[in-house]
Amino acid sequence: MTDALDLSGAQRPLRKQRRVNVDFPDWMIESLDREASRLGVTRQSIIKIWLAERLETTTAARKSEGAPR
Repeated sequence: MTDALDLSGAQRPLRKQRRVNVDFPDWMIESLDREASRLGVTRQSIIKIWLAERLETTTAARKSEGAPR
Protein backbone atom coordinates (compact mmCIF):
# COMPACT_ATOMS: atom_id res chain seq x y z
CA MET A 1 0.00 0.00 0.00
CA THR A 2 2.79 2.43 0.81
CA ASP A 3 4.11 2.07 -2.75
CA ALA A 4 1.10 4.10 -3.88
CA LEU A 5 1.76 6.93 -1.40
CA ASP A 6 3.97 9.96 -1.92
CA LEU A 7 5.76 10.20 1.44
CA SER A 8 8.21 12.91 0.34
CA GLY A 9 6.32 15.58 2.30
CA ALA A 10 5.18 13.39 5.16
CA GLN A 11 5.68 14.72 8.67
CA ARG A 12 5.29 13.21 12.10
CA PRO A 13 3.23 15.55 14.29
CA LEU A 14 4.67 16.49 17.67
CA ARG A 15 8.08 15.09 16.67
CA LYS A 16 9.87 18.37 16.01
CA GLN A 17 12.88 18.52 18.27
CA ARG A 18 14.43 21.47 20.04
CA ARG A 19 17.68 21.53 21.95
CA VAL A 20 17.69 22.48 25.64
CA ASN A 21 20.52 22.69 28.13
CA VAL A 22 20.03 21.40 31.66
CA ASP A 23 22.61 21.41 34.43
CA PHE A 24 22.67 18.38 36.72
CA PRO A 25 24.76 17.75 39.83
CA ASP A 26 27.56 15.18 39.45
CA TRP A 27 25.78 12.55 41.58
CA MET A 28 22.75 12.72 39.30
CA ILE A 29 24.80 12.33 36.11
CA GLU A 30 26.62 9.36 37.62
CA SER A 31 23.29 7.75 38.52
CA LEU A 32 21.89 8.44 35.06
CA ASP A 33 24.98 6.94 33.44
CA ARG A 34 24.76 3.80 35.59
CA GLU A 35 21.10 3.28 34.75
CA ALA A 36 21.62 4.03 31.06
CA SER A 37 24.49 1.55 30.96
CA ARG A 38 22.40 -1.09 32.71
CA LEU A 39 19.65 -0.65 30.13
CA GLY A 40 22.07 -0.38 27.20
CA VAL A 41 20.96 3.11 26.15
CA THR A 42 22.52 6.55 26.13
CA ARG A 43 22.22 9.12 28.90
CA GLN A 44 20.08 11.26 26.61
CA SER A 45 17.76 8.33 25.96
CA ILE A 46 17.21 7.54 29.62
CA ILE A 47 16.44 11.19 30.35
CA LYS A 48 13.94 11.33 27.48
CA ILE A 49 12.32 8.05 28.52
CA TRP A 50 11.94 9.08 32.15
CA LEU A 51 10.64 12.54 31.30
CA ALA A 52 8.12 11.10 28.84
CA GLU A 53 6.92 8.57 31.44
CA ARG A 54 6.49 11.30 34.04
CA LEU A 55 4.65 13.60 31.65
CA GLU A 56 2.31 10.78 30.58
CA THR A 57 1.61 9.90 34.22
CA THR A 58 0.95 13.52 35.11
CA THR A 59 -1.33 14.01 32.11
CA ALA A 60 -3.29 10.85 32.92
CA ALA A 61 -3.67 11.89 36.56
CA ARG A 62 -4.97 15.32 35.58
CA LYS A 63 -7.47 13.81 33.13
CA SER A 64 -8.78 11.41 35.78
CA GLU A 65 -9.20 14.31 38.22
CA GLY A 66 -11.05 16.34 35.62
CA ALA A 67 -8.52 19.16 35.87
CA PRO A 68 -7.88 21.36 32.84
CA ARG A 69 -4.70 20.70 30.88
